[in-house]
Amino acid sequence: MAKFVPVEAFDIVIFGGTGDLSRRKLLPALYHRWVDGQIPENSTIVGTARSELDAQAYRDLAREACEKASGKSWDADAWEKFAQILHYVAIDATDPEGDWEGLKARLKAEDGRPRIFYLATSPHLYVDISRALGKVGLVDGMCRVVLEKPIGTDLASAQAINDGVGEVFTERQVFRIDHYLGKETVQNLMVLRFANILFEPLWSQNYIDHVQITVAEDLGLEGRADYYDRSGALRDMVQNHLLQLLCLTAMEPPNDMDDDDIRTEKIKVLKALRPVSSQDAKRLTVRGQYAAGMHAGKPAKGYVEELSETGGSKTETFVAIKAEINNWRWTGVPFYLRTGKRMSSRHSDIVIQFKQAPHNLFGEQSGNVNQLVIRLQPDEAVRLYVQIKEPGPGGLRVKSLPLNLSYAESFTLRYPDAYERLLMDVVRGNLSLFMRRDEVEAAWRWVDGLIDAWDTSGYQPEAYPAGTDGPMSAAMLMDRDNRSWWKES
Repeated sequence: MAKFVPVEAFDIVIFGGTGDLSRRKLLPALYHRWVDGQIPENSTIVGTARSELDAQAYRDLAREACEKASGKSWDADAWEKFAQILHYVAIDATDPEGDWEGLKARLKAEDGRPRIFYLATSPHLYVDISRALGKVGLVDGMCRVVLEKPIGTDLASAQAINDGVGEVFTERQVFRIDHYLGKETVQNLMVLRFANILFEPLWSQNYIDHVQITVAEDLGLEGRADYYDRSGALRDMVQNHLLQLLCLTAMEPPNDMDDDDIRTEKIKVLKALRPVSSQDAKRLTVRGQYAAGMHAGKPAKGYVEELSETGGSKTETFVAIKAEINNWRWTGVPFYLRTGKRMSSRHSDIVIQFKQAPHNLFGEQSGNVNQLVIRLQPDEAVRLYVQIKEPGPGGLRVKSLPLNLSYAESFTLRYPDAYERLLMDVVRGNLSLFMRRDEVEAAWRWVDGLIDAWDTSGYQPEAYPAGTDGPMSAAMLMDRDNRSWWKES
């Protein structure tokens, strides 16, 4: 059974406190940590936004969000107590002359108390908000600032944001969040590798044939049209989520669990990624854009039809990449990355496919090779597929079946979601699950090279019907290597 260790009392200010991220994730996350006894009652939570709300109106908004997120586990009594530490201050983050003093007055004036500023806003406001906080005297040695992805749209803009925020906060005060790193199974990946002698000796090109990392979404734009059409799948998903999963899968063992040791090993992976040239762009990558098709048994519009403006779009909603890591451990092992919208189902998986046994005693009927499948969502689990004899007479038949660790079945207490865990790590000052500046910039440097390769080669997105697993070229990317995308049977 999971145990929840309380954190010290803290102040947190959520900029963009009435926005979608706050209502769907941040406010429910803080409420759930309150219910489980992790947040002390003398903590302070302040939402800020341009909306002219009073404290009760904001609490009503937050209650609706938390009750929806809690479902049958909603605790009205716990909410009444939680609401007492929840406040609101109206501030236009673009106005340096706004009510910043009012915000300062709302916070506790206690020395040594962590003060967290969560910037759930557009990234172009990160620098302005940071400077305003510094100007009003709200930044001290115990302050932390949380930056949501995406941090910029390319290397140059990411560097500008890092420079501007760095004028006010030290690097160890900046928590660049990627919620995928807060998922239990993602963190368990390091435990599986480094705490089990069973896996670490096999974790290299000597025994692994290839690795697949898939983050598939079955939804379309869902109100994000303006942002998404400027971004696309490569910037929105690959630059952060998929590359972070790749780093944790491929990194060398750190000296210990110190946050900088872990992040240093991840950066080494990013620097070892082989750049994709314009000559190789169509051979090593696939760009797609969903067209009209079916979703949940009903007709679904295509991407261009969902956009609020007409005139078409060349933005990709699907990306598949054959990535290669040029280092001693992984040379010759392809990492296949795939993400897309309006795919056949919502799931995120890391698949480690091991090589065939040197001598196959059982012939063609021996089934698949060993696979380690780490399911990140929707049902977090770890499955090791092994070959066993199928029972019954009539000859020896081999079947591949999983040894299954299901989080829902193995842990009887509700375990925190990604944002809940990461918010508590911010309070504790634990940076290990957050990205360092050079890590973000190394990822952008590789992605910028791929964007340049697409532009130079003139590679345009290929259409795929909504409700499918992407363009046919994605299957061919694997088929050329006599491989195929893993699919749960």
